[in-house]
Amino acid sequence: MGAEPKNERALVIGGGGVAGIAWATGVLAGLADAGTDVTDAELLLGTSAGSAVAAQITSGTELPELFRAQVDRELQRKELEPREGALAAVFAFGEKVDGEVSDPVERLRRMGEFALSADTVTEAERRPVIEARLPSHTWPERNLSVVAVDVATGETRIFDRTSGVPLVDAVTASCAIPGVWPAVTIGGARYMDGGIRSFTNLDLAAGHARTVVIAPMPDPVLEADAAAIAAAGGLIEVITPDEAALTAFGTDPLSPASRTPAGHAGFEQGRAAARAVAAVWIEA
Repeated sequence: MGAEPKNERALVIGGGGVAGIAWATGVLAGLADAGTDVTDAELLLGTSAGSAVAAQITSGTELPELFRAQVDRELQRKELEPREGALAAVFAFGEKVDGEVSDPVERLRRMGEFALSADTVTEAERRPVIEARLPSHTWPERNLSVVAVDVATGETRIFDRTSGVPLVDAVTASCAIPGVWPAVTIGGARYMDGGIRSFTNLDLAAGHARTVVIAPMPDPVLEADAAAIAAAGGLIEVITPDEAALTAFGTDPLSPASRTPAGHAGFEQGRAAARAVAAVWIEA
């Protein structure tokens, strides 16, 4: 086992669409309700849906209020409905590229080409949706990082309060699923969903002594990334949707109809996971 990492605690929240936002928020609220609040992490790393959740919990808004906004239909903000079959087309194209390309950066460039060629709503139509999700539109003083990918180069971009990029633009870019939502223009470049690199991007949070991962979607590299953190001496706990949560997600995690059931399923799962998470987060 390697030397214990110097940095203390990281909270990593992955992508998973509208259902993923509701479920992850529910998990966090359930954990806190059971006495294990992990929102006080020294690093919050958010990807796609996770970037929205991370921005929400660093906004100063209390977790119970954020949770109610997900599960109470009268409080839910209007979402754009993606084109029917758009998400399935993304996964199909991704599988095709995986079969043709071995270089990870070239794979991301190919996905970027797909993003730019897709027929989606405009950036001007999409941005207000993300803006409405965030209680605050300014970066917190805390260490919040948001992951996106440059569509032209395939390079990973990590936005934070030092990047000179508005928080709403950073989260919109991180949530820009290629083929579903438009790539986002920032400083002359176009960016797409950070989940195209990895649904959690857990490797970008390496070096912390204690890490909690909330991962709404299956991530092929998550197990290896978690093992690498453990091998370096870090404590880590990964929460993925249980059977009840997967049922709540339904067949389309981008559907606004998934929010209420996914949020409630997340809350119950968070309460159930509190003891295991506390062993990593709080206890020696």
